[in-house]
Amino acid sequence: PADLHLIGKDILRFHTIYWPIMLMALDVPLPKQIFGHPWLLQGGEKMSKSKGNIIYADDLASLFGVDAVRYFVLHEMPFENDGTITWELMVERMNSDLANTLGNLVNRTISMSNKYFGGVVNNAGVTEEVDEDLKKVVLETQVKASKKMEDLRVADAITEIFTMFKRCNKYIDETMPWALAKDEEKKARLETVLYNLIESITIGASLLEPFMPETSKKILEQLNTQARAFDDMTEFGKYPSGNKVTEKPEILFARLDIKDVMPKVEEIQAKQKAEVAPEEKYPEVEPKEEITIDDFDKVQIRVGEVLKCEPVPKAKKLLVSQIRIGNEVRQIVSGIAKYYKPEEMVGKKVAVITNLKPCKLCGVESQGMILAAADDDGNLSVMTLDKDMPAGSEIC
Repeated sequence: PADLHLIGKDILRFHTIYWPIMLMALDVPLPKQIFGHPWLLQGGEKMSKSKGNIIYADDLASLFGVDAVRYFVLHEMPFENDGTITWELMVERMNSDLANTLGNLVNRTISMSNKYFGGVVNNAGVTEEVDEDLKKVVLETQVKASKKMEDLRVADAITEIFTMFKRCNKYIDETMPWALAKDEEKKARLETVLYNLIESITIGASLLEPFMPETSKKILEQLNTQARAFDDMTEFGKYPSGNKVTEKPEILFARLDIKDVMPKVEEIQAKQKAEVAPEEKYPEVEPKEEITIDDFDKVQIRVGEVLKCEPVPKAKKLLVSQIRIGNEVRQIVSGIAKYYKPEEMVGKKVAVITNLKPCKLCGVESQGMILAAADDDGNLSVMTLDKDMPAGSEIC
């Protein structure tokens, strides 16, 4: 059986009820674990061609590179909630995490190794207390990242690795290799500092391989070493002393200016909107069986004025409204909390089906139904009438 069945959260019902029933009927083992992952939203809303706000992986990769996109999607997709992607946030992560934290660390460590020792990395064994803290953080990263992955917390796992890279940058500030280089008597200490950095980056790049394979490979090639086996990261100091790093370090991630990126983004968005055919802008609705005027006459629709509206306790999608319909006030529960705040509903004149049999939703009685329209993109709009139309008027 599959160790893990990975699906989108919107099809959870099919894969956790219907599919297991089929497997059980066929006497086929069930998956050991099912994980419904959240959505990736564009600026907080679902992507739509007609809106021109779809962000395609190919477009992202052409502007930022494949590994940068992999990092962003993995890092920004939380375990329990939907993730958010925007072009601006992508540039911010590119500059802060990839260019500054990782790229700068690798580049200046290799550059200092070349500048001070011709690229040869030696472990002189001249240690100080600050070294022990670095080693502790580096060796714990494998354990922490492994635990996060076991719990399917991918974003947290990659965060642990970048926390280690940040600790390496802090180690450079603490040890100040440029100051050590000015004192010949501290040459051995400088060699040790640079060795510790090279060893730490080797372990970090090896841990990074499943998430950013191209970047991991580039780093390890520049360090003139191979990826460290996952189970071989329990001991610090396995980088070969006397090994030589590359003479010309490669810039892993170049900093970007949002002003240079946005014109390209606007071109992409304009192309998307132009490609949407007119007929694609309208929602597709499956026709229902024809009814007679007698069937329609059974439904009573009247104008209602919303007097009060508030959330339904323990129900994220529901609002409960007190609605005046003629001389009576009815309580109606509606699944509109995602689209309207309670205060936005108060005062609206809405269309209400008044002869619908009452029912309870999350323990709250609903004495009718508010009419609303929905499109294919998941947008919803409550049907409203002119303010001058008296509450209780029949819609016919």
